[in-house]
Amino acid sequence: MRRDNYPHQNDFVFMTEPTLHYVACDDAQGGHRMAYWQWGDARSAHVVVCVHGLTRQGRDFDALAQAIVARAGGAVRVVCPDVVGRGRSDWLRDPAFYQVPVYAADMLALVAQLHREQPIDALDYVGTSMGGLIGFVLAGHKELPLARPIRRFVANDVGPTIEPAAVQRIGAYVGQAGQFASVQAASDAMWALSTTFGPHTPQQWLSLSQHMVVPASQRTADGSAKVDADIESDGAWVLHYDPAIGVALRAITPEAAAQGGAIMWSLYDAIEARTLLTRGAVSDLLSRDTALAMTQRGPRAQLVEFDGVGHAPTFVDPAQIAAVTDFLFD
Repeated sequence: MRRDNYPHQNDFVFMTEPTLHYVACDDAQGGHRMAYWQWGDARSAHVVVCVHGLTRQGRDFDALAQAIVARAGGAVRVVCPDVVGRGRSDWLRDPAFYQVPVYAADMLALVAQLHREQPIDALDYVGTSMGGLIGFVLAGHKELPLARPIRRFVANDVGPTIEPAAVQRIGAYVGQAGQFASVQAASDAMWALSTTFGPHTPQQWLSLSQHMVVPASQRTADGSAKVDADIESDGAWVLHYDPAIGVALRAITPEAAAQGGAIMWSLYDAIEARTLLTRGAVSDLLSRDTALAMTQRGPRAQLVEFDGVGHAPTFVDPAQIAAVTDFLFD
C-alpha cells in the first residue's frame, strides 16, 4: 500500500493532488483491491466519503474535495474511492458481481480501514448515481458493521426508483470501449455521451476526462493492473474501467428492477442521517415525482435542483459545490 507524507493542516491550501491508497476487499473469487484518493488531513476525525457513478472514478470529485477541505480549514479527511472495476482498482474475475451489494461491502471495508488508521467521530457521505445507491445501503441498513453511522448524506441525482429509459440509455454505451489517439480525443468522445451533465467549459470537461483513460500499453492481460502514477503516452488510450461492468446492468429484468426499487425504498425510509438530494432539473434518471416523494418520506431530504443540468451534476460548478459544502458545514 502506498503511503505518502501528508501536509500539516495549516498547509492544506498547497495540496493540489490527492494521495493514492488501497484497501483489501473480500469476494468469492479470492479478493480484490480497491483504490481510493485522499485529500486533507489524514489525522482528522471528520471523514467525508465521496462515491462516483457507474462508469466514473474517484477523481471526479477533485474540485468538490478541495472545496470541502478549504471550507473545513483543512480539518477534514475526504476519501474518494475508485469502485472496483474502475480507475486504479482491480477488476472482478466474474462480472456478475458488479452489483451494489459488493460495492457496499467494499465501502464497509474502506471505512473500517480508515477508522483503524484514525478513529472517526463524524462520517459524511456523498454519492452520485450508483454511489448514491451504495449510500442508501450504508445509511439505511441498520445491521451493517459501519464504524460510525452516517451523519450527513448527499444523494446526487438518484433515488430508490430509477427511470427505465435512463437505464436503457446508459446500458447502450457502457462497455463500448474504444481506443483514442489522445486524451483530448477521448474527452471529445465522452462529451458526446455526457452532454446531460450540463454546461462545462472545455477545460472543466478535460479535467474530468483525463482520469478516465489510461495508455493501452499499461493494461495487463486481465486489464486489472494499474500504474500508480500518471504517465504520458504516444500511443492509444483506452477507458479506465472494465467493459464488463455493464453485464449486470443489462441483465436487469423489469421484475428485478421493481424488486430492487422496493428494497431501495425500504432502505431509504430507514435513513436517519440528515439528507440532501441534489438533482439535475432535466434528469432522465431521477424523476421529479420521485425526488418530491423523497422529501416527504424517510429522512425527508432537502431538495436542490440545478437548471440546465440532466443526469448528473458533476460538482465542478461553484453553485453545485456550494450546495454541498453549505449542507455539510452549516
